[in-house]
Amino acid sequence: MGQYPPQRFPQHQQKKSPGAIIGIALGAVTVLVLGIVAIVALNRPSPNVNATGYQNPPAPAPTSPFELPPNNGSSTTASSAPSEPTEPSSAGPQKILKLADHPILQDPNAGLQNRVCDLPGWQSTQSGAEAFFTAASKCLDAAWGPFLEAYDLPFTPPALHFPTGPSFETACGTIQVGIATAAYYCEDNLYVPFAGLQTDQYGNNPGVYLALFAHEYGHHVQEVAGIMDAAWQKIYAAGQTSPEGLEMSRRKELQAQCFSGMFLGAHVDQGGTITRDMYNKAWNDQETRGDNTSHSHDHGTNAHYAYWWRQGAKANRIADCNTFAAPSSLVS
Repeated sequence: MGQYPPQRFPQHQQKKSPGAIIGIALGAVTVLVLGIVAIVALNRPSPNVNATGYQNPPAPAPTSPFELPPNNGSSTTASSAPSEPTEPSSAGPQKILKLADHPILQDPNAGLQNRVCDLPGWQSTQSGAEAFFTAASKCLDAAWGPFLEAYDLPFTPPALHFPTGPSFETACGTIQVGIATAAYYCEDNLYVPFAGLQTDQYGNNPGVYLALFAHEYGHHVQEVAGIMDAAWQKIYAAGQTSPEGLEMSRRKELQAQCFSGMFLGAHVDQGGTITRDMYNKAWNDQETRGDNTSHSHDHGTNAHYAYWWRQGAKANRIADCNTFAAPSSLVS
């Protein structure tokens, strides 16, 4: 995150339906009127991503290949009845509307398979960004798709869009492009307007761009799994600006942070183009983002924003990303 004035960047709009999805904002949040969305903001005080005091992050712990869930994902805990799917009449895999007890969060050995991800070199141009994020999206599909399908969840990749005008239309409304709009996610569609990336400030730092894109994709993982709908049910019931509603929002956002870290941790040093330098800069950059910077209360403090990203990056274990089971002291 960067230094944002209060209430500068709108993020969440009222959810239109159980299937509506939010994006993420790595900055402040203002409630909008239509749909749900979050905007990833890249603004921050200094372009030096290494100026956080975390110059030597540890290497990711060696991880075993991705492990299938017991019984190919069909098991449920004895204390938890199966949740009603979003579309009960539809055949095939269905979302599971659970939070802390969601099946994907139960196996302590489950993580993303270590894979090679080849990305083009970063170029701070519209076409260069399109090529980079298109390739990154393919790597994210290849990482998360098999994982979710193993739990019999209805995985489909998000559609990727690269708006070039001053605004663009989504199912969640008309979005204005500015320095605050780095990426936008709404209802299975992921938008990346180049004008919002602030490449004049971030320059050639693909690890930073990749981590924020993987966070955004993390919300798609939550949506496909059913976690997103379950979280918003709790938020609506409590009230979006109530202490309980804001804490649930923080748990949701911090889990997306952890999912982003998992992706980079599973792909660094695997022979592809996700390098140690990219990983280190992404690691360091997380300390600059969060509610301390944005002066909001729905994403988590800067320290917790960094903590949960690093939780995922260090060991690549999805059970470590169960923010919904964490004590309130870790999601403040």
